[in-house]
This record gives sequence, C-alpha cells and structure tokens, in this order.
Amino acid sequence: MQKTSEANGHVVDIDPSYAEGDRAAAGRWQKCLRFLKKNTIVILTVSGVLIGVGIGMAARSMHLSRAQMTYFAFPGEMLLRMLRMIILPLVVCSLISGAASLDTRSLGKLGAIAVGYFLVTTLLASGLAIALGFIIKPGAGAGALNSNTLGLDDTVPTNKETVDSFLDLARNLFPSNLVAAAFQTYATDYKMIVRNRTLGNATFEKIPVGTQIDGMNILGLVLFALVLGVALKKLGREGEDLIRFFNSFNEATMILVSWIMWYVPFGIMFLVGSKIVEMDDIVLLVTSLGKYIFASILGHVIHGGVVLPLIYFAFTRKNPFQFLVGLITPFATAFATCSSSATLPSMIKCIEENNGVDKRISRFILPIGATVNMDGAAIFQCMAAVFIAQLNNYDLNAGQIFTILVTATASSVGAAGVPAGGVLTIAIILEAIGLPTNDLSLILAVDWIVDRTTTVVNVEGDALGAGILHYLNEKDAPKSHHELSDVYVEAVPNCKSECETSPLVMHKNPTSTPSNVTEPEAKESVL
Repeated sequence: MQKTSEANGHVVDIDPSYAEGDRAAAGRWQKCLRFLKKNTIVILTVSGVLIGVGIGMAARSMHLSRAQMTYFAFPGEMLLRMLRMIILPLVVCSLISGAASLDTRSLGKLGAIAVGYFLVTTLLASGLAIALGFIIKPGAGAGALNSNTLGLDDTVPTNKETVDSFLDLARNLFPSNLVAAAFQTYATDYKMIVRNRTLGNATFEKIPVGTQIDGMNILGLVLFALVLGVALKKLGREGEDLIRFFNSFNEATMILVSWIMWYVPFGIMFLVGSKIVEMDDIVLLVTSLGKYIFASILGHVIHGGVVLPLIYFAFTRKNPFQFLVGLITPFATAFATCSSSATLPSMIKCIEENNGVDKRISRFILPIGATVNMDGAAIFQCMAAVFIAQLNNYDLNAGQIFTILVTATASSVGAAGVPAGGVLTIAIILEAIGLPTNDLSLILAVDWIVDRTTTVVNVEGDALGAGILHYLNEKDAPKSHHELSDVYVEAVPNCKSECETSPLVMHKNPTSTPSNVTEPEAKESVL
C-alpha cells in the first residue's frame, strides 16, 4: 500500500521502497560518521606513519644538510618532548593512586600475578629468540662482515663489568635523592690507578667509581611510588587528603594526555620521515644484515602475534585481537617513537576508553610494565648475542645458552624505555659468555629498524597483561568485595562537580540523611 502526502494542494503518492531506502542510506551514513568520529585519532595516526615514510623517501633525494635535517625533524622532536614531559607526573601519580586504591591483600595478589606474567613472558621471548637464532643462523657465513666495510664507528662504550651492571640496577631501585632521580640515573664508571712503580714496573688497577648520568631513574621512582601508595593506604583517614591530591593530579595529567594525543599524528609523520632521511645507505645495511633483521622481526611477529595472544586467550577465553584493535594508536606511537615510556600516556588512555580496563588496574600495572616488562627487548638482545657468536664462529654450549636466557631476562628489566635503550645492555650478555663486544656497532647500525618492532612488542605485552589482570579481578569480584576498595571521603556530596572527581574517590555522608529532610545545596567540592 502506497503512502500519500499533500503538496501544494495535490495528493502525491510516495513509494514505500524509496522511503525505506532513504532511511537505510541515512542509517549507514550515520554509522560511518560515528565510526570516523570514534576512530579519528587512529586513522590520523596510521596516515601519519604512511605519509611520513613517503615524505622521508622524497626528502632523501633532496640531499638535505645537517642543519636542514634538524629543522625537518623539529615537529617530531616536539612530540617526544611533550610525551617525556608527561611521563614523570603520570607514572608517580598513577602508581600512588593505584596502590592506595587497592586493598593490601589484593595488591599483593595482583602484584604477584603481574610479576609472574612478566617473568614467564620474558623467558618465553628469550627462548624463542635463541631457538630462531639457531634455526635461521643469521651470523653464519657473515664472518667477512665488519663495520669498516659499512662505514660504521667502532667506538662503542662497553667496558662495564657484568657485576657492576646488576649492582647499579639494585642501586637505582633505591635512589639517594628523589629529586635527582627525576632526571639522573646512577651508573658505575672506572678510573685507572697506577700501582707498584718501583724498579720501572707499573701495574694498573681499575677502580669502580659511582657517577650520575642524564636520564630519568624511572625504576626508583616506580618503587617509591608503590611503597608510598601502600603507606598512605595504611594511614587510613589521615592519608586521605594526600590520596585525593594524587588522584586529582592523576586525572589532570590524563586531560593533558588527551590534548597531546591530537598532536601525535603530525609529530609521528616527521619522526618517521626524519629517521629515513638521516640514514646514509639503507639498502647496503639491509642487504648486509638482512638475515639478522629478518630473524629479529620474525621473533617479534611470532611472540606478539602468537605467543602473547595465546596467553591472553588461555586466561580470559576472549578474542585477543579484538582487544588489540583498540590499541592501534599506542602501537603506532610505539613504532614511531621507539620508546615504551613515551607510549605510556596514550596506552593508558586507549586501554581505558576503548577496552574498558579498570582505571585502578591500568594505572597500577602499565607504569610498572613499561619499566620492567621488555619482551621485545629480550628477543632483540638474545638474537644479537647469537648473531655475534655465529659471526665470530663461536659455538655456544648449554651453560652459555642458559646464561644468555637469565642475563637477558634480568638486563631487560634495567633497559631504559627510550630509543636504543637496550643496545648497551647487550654488552652485559656478551661479557657474561665471553664474546667480543666490538661487533656491537653492527647492531647499532640497524637498531633503528629492529627497535620499532621491539617497542611494539614491549607495549603489547604490557597491555595484554593489564587485560588479564582486569579479567581475573572481575572474575574474583563476586567472591571478595575487597579486591578494589574505594577511598571514601566523609563530606557533603557535591552533585554539580561529581563528574569532575576522580573515579578512585567516592563520597560518603558521615550520617545518613532522612528521606523527609531536604538535601543541602551544593557546596565547594572537597577535591
């Protein structure tokens, strides 16, 4: 039956099929608009990476000078500076808030699960890298390859003793000055002292000397923030004011992160483009070290595309790739910046908004994971050790393979979450198994390629770990109501500003209000 409508005094027949078709088209258009609106940053970020590759390849033919390269890379440098600026308040405030919002028993339980997850995945990554190294043999037949033929610099500082590297890791856990820890890290240096000058003979002794080098001691800040959060929780009512302060600081930091996210696509475009422009001869490096690059990236693909998703599925029985789709923006940021620490702000924002992970879980576990969970770095370091061993025709025995596994797992904890942060830690592994460290310049030459997939796997491991903890916590919630205990503040509820308060702080009246008594007017928020 046709519908009719009156227009200019005439009855006009309307075909229902056309009307339904218009409604269907309008519905599809609205869905498309909603999809574009929801994924605007994702689309812009991926486009920024692709455009950056194109701009970089085009700019290589222009033969830019060093000064022009610096100007070209300026927008990308600004992105890195903004992301690094936000790391300190984000890590400290989120960990204090997260630790204070968790019950002590659940904190220990979730912490134990997280440590176990980090340890197992890193060991699996190290084992996978060694297995691929022996199967693919990236260094076999490459004995003639040296840094001179590639025009590389042989001067790589690798004179640090293995024991001092682990002692520095322990020292950085307990910084002597928290203010200095925000921009300096403890590192052991050496000075030579002349002994026994008698009779024309002189012996030299290498003495370790403690120094401070530039770089945030994020490991020490993480431990301090966790302990301070637990201490504030133990204080009870006396610690609530400080908890509310850090909660508010944390929420304000996340607002800053949301603003920075809109600059990410533009900055990423120039980060990728400038890195391509800076390389002298990409083709020669890739062809010379192709098997090593292929083996490393293959290890990252297998671990990030098979092993980690299987672990997530085994715990949650949910589709891991559906979980990862919501994290395309932080993955693109990780690919462009080569820094798991710089990716932390966008990771926290996306995993909460797109995947619904509890804020108290994500802001507790992700800063820790960005510091200590380095699956991609473990693959990269083990593959480099096997590559250098094969390069020097050195057969590794079972004891040395076990040493590589343990040392790579431990040294990846102390690897800085910055570009090329894991390269110098390879020297620790090489020294531990008695291999020469002068071939590290080869690793540095192609680090800019491998480090991108390394960082993506690092942050993927952190994200899936947060998803597993969120699932386990929700599963145990009906059994125990103390799993995530909120911080209650005895104050008059403020309905006007409720949307601005932290999700970690809930309001509670000191006395119940009778139903026949009118609620007081909104007063100034206690936050």
